[in-house]
Amino acid sequence: MTNTCKPFNLFKKHPNSVLLGMEIKTTSIKGLIEITPKVFPDKRGWFYEFYKDISFKEIDPSIKFVQENLSFSKKGVIRGLHFQYGAFAQAKLVSVIKGKVLDVVVDIRKGSETFGKTFTCVLDDEKHNMLYVPMGFAHGFSALEDSYFFYKSSNTYHPEHESGILWNDPKLNIDWQVANPIISQKDQTLPSLEELLIKSVISPE
Repeated sequence: MTNTCKPFNLFKKHPNSVLLGMEIKTTSIKGLIEITPKVFPDKRGWFYEFYKDISFKEIDPSIKFVQENLSFSKKGVIRGLHFQYGAFAQAKLVSVIKGKVLDVVVDIRKGSETFGKTFTCVLDDEKHNMLYVPMGFAHGFSALEDSYFFYKSSNTYHPEHESGILWNDPKLNIDWQVANPIISQKDQTLPSLEELLIKSVISPE
């Protein structure tokens, strides 16, 4: 079952959202948060604060971002679903600089009530919205337009602790909203959720 941003009206406003200069919404999966900054437009264009460390500490004081990455994806590209595990697990703050993507995450946290559940949310350059993805999620996205995808990460890339879930896993049954997906050979050979469970790479308990 896939959870999306749009159908849920249970988002609660963070008590400090005005002070933070952004709208903060919880989602149906604990810890997963959509952030929409306040944009200040004028005749020259617009301005908004993308990130402020003191403000983000109100969301998750335990996280320190150590790396930033930028990718360009042509329309129809699917990247993911990726994750790192163990001491190299990553929390991410993901966004779109230009374009529009369907952002997709799967909860693979041990002991989580929503283990194996997916969440999707459109990120674009009009709302400038972001998604905070805590450690313990597999992450990916599909490019609904040519898109520049930017994210901050709490850990550096470590290939020995890298894994992922096959994009078209039948149990997850994710609608990526692209007709003819463009996918790397690496992502086409990722294991299924069931295979990861069998190999004890992840565990619900």
